[in-house]
Amino acid sequence: MNFFAHKSAAERYASGRPYFHPAIIQRIRERLGLTGPFQRALDVGCGTGLSTIAVKEIAARVIGVDSSAEMIGLAPKDSAVEYQVADAERLPFEDRVFDLVTVSQAIHWFGRVSFLQEARRVLRTEGWLIVYDNYFAGSENDAFNAWHQESYLERYPSPQRAWPDFAAAKIEKEGFHLIGDEVLRNTISFSLDGLTDFFTSQTNIIAAVEVGEETIAAARAWLKENLQRLFEESSMHAFLFNATIWYLRRSE
Repeated sequence: MNFFAHKSAAERYASGRPYFHPAIIQRIRERLGLTGPFQRALDVGCGTGLSTIAVKEIAARVIGVDSSAEMIGLAPKDSAVEYQVADAERLPFEDRVFDLVTVSQAIHWFGRVSFLQEARRVLRTEGWLIVYDNYFAGSENDAFNAWHQESYLERYPSPQRAWPDFAAAKIEKEGFHLIGDEVLRNTISFSLDGLTDFFTSQTNIIAAVEVGEETIAAARAWLKENLQRLFEESSMHAFLFNATIWYLRRSE
């Protein structure tokens, strides 16, 4: 199921997701020791284009693809960036035409084997596949963390997804070498409205609203009622995120 095929969900995603991507791209630049840009890069599962725009910092030309036309329709326009509607498992490109393929916060929705076959096909020899996420890890406020686990996830459980597994023995069978992986711990600050927007962009609430029977108005009202106590002493609150990055290189 494509949770982001609905226009309403795409609009919430565009307005509710933080732009953390430049920090990850900078780390990729450092880790790979880049002294100049890649010539062509492909961003798969690009959503509303936040991750695609960020890749411009290390690539001369970037193409973003996503299976949701509604998401791509909200992506920012840029002369160095092109967008196409396409599935991750059926990429509409010739063989060996990209130096870099990136995936941000999307690989858990892909058919793993089919996507890796396609990524390998469109990458040049020794091209890079870099997969990253930025997982919400709660707060230093214990009461919030308890609410998130016991109330939020009870009311809005996470839809089933396939978490990435890039163990070296497995990935080498798919034609890649795992060069390394790391976790960058970071914080993002939200206002009450910003945190509410962030939660309503998650598939937990999309499953309840666009796929289920709850209204977005009811979801937002419940969230604000429960979250407002967190902002009684300050209009902004910092939340923890864990950005996992996997560095994979196409084998011969």
